[in-house]
Amino acid sequence: MRLLLTAFVLAVSTLTAAPALPERLTDAEFWALSSELSEPAGSFRSENLVSNETMYQWPIPDLKRTVTPGAVYMGVAPDQNFTYITAVKPRMAFIVDIRRGNLLEHLLYKALFEMSATRAEFLSKLFSMPKLRAVSENSSPRELFDAAYMETADQTLFEANTKAVLDVLTVKHGFKLSLDDESQLTWIYSCFFKYGPDLTYQACESGGGAGFGGGRGFGRGYGGMAFRSFADLQLQTDAAGANHAYLATETNYRWMKEFEARNLVVPVMGDFMGPKAIRAVGAWVRDHGAVVGTFYTSNVEQYLFQSTTWNAFYANIATLPLDNGSTLIRSVPNNMVQPAQPGARAASMLTSMKELTAAFTAGKVLGYYDVVKLSRQ
Repeated sequence: MRLLLTAFVLAVSTLTAAPALPERLTDAEFWALSSELSEPAGSFRSENLVSNETMYQWPIPDLKRTVTPGAVYMGVAPDQNFTYITAVKPRMAFIVDIRRGNLLEHLLYKALFEMSATRAEFLSKLFSMPKLRAVSENSSPRELFDAAYMETADQTLFEANTKAVLDVLTVKHGFKLSLDDESQLTWIYSCFFKYGPDLTYQACESGGGAGFGGGRGFGRGYGGMAFRSFADLQLQTDAAGANHAYLATETNYRWMKEFEARNLVVPVMGDFMGPKAIRAVGAWVRDHGAVVGTFYTSNVEQYLFQSTTWNAFYANIATLPLDNGSTLIRSVPNNMVQPAQPGARAASMLTSMKELTAAFTAGKVLGYYDVVKLSRQ
């Protein structure tokens, strides 16, 4: 009788267990999930095609020690997420951003990963320049970008690459991009073509209406700008001097390329203070028996506290499935950090998401400085 009861309980448990996170999503599942989780698009004060956070790698050693392996990653903004993703190796990632343009930029990256076998090929296609010379799979990031600075962007390559990207997305994968989507994605891609490795946070701000010409060379080189360039950001390190960037090594690149190939980076349109996107991602993760291990928020919280409804974001976070390792990454103005880091605009810091939600629930989060105080370097 006991054996029969045990067998019955096991059978019921099997039937009622939450489905596991998928090893991959089909193209139809990927597009449906992105669409179903999203809110209507909003706007932000800048296009934000490239990060402006030079200390973004500093938290990575701590993250790798803290975050539960196989948890789900959440983030915001463009490709700095790839560096965090390759570091913590989640089972799945959701990029939640209020801008439609960010979703389209991630689709651009997705196509370029698929089209590029190596880092060198990826950079050649990203900047629409000829194949990089005198580089190998063992080349350092600086050697790769030195090679990129020796090349000149090509209008014909840009036009061919744009067609190839759109064909990969709309024909091969069947993603339903509107004509406006295709136009905005083309404009985003044109910014990489126009500025190359020197593209910065503030360089390309026309939102889809900018003209772009071909045949321009690059050569301003590294550093010396108000905002650091795409190349500079790939050369950053943690406090100990280790570079964790997704283009730092061929191993990192291949891992990210494969993760994208399995459709496991899902871009979502959502307002951090909105009623749907963050909660919907959390519900989906919970329904699949998983937890959110990492949430990269950049400096979004600074802007949230300029609104009277800032608390909606922390109420949204409180609905996420978490464990003791769940960690939030935030970018904090350098003048609010002790000790401040010379030459940095902002410091990247970590907070326990459980401690953050507990403080919010207890009424201890009343302003931006309250969340900064909960952070650690």
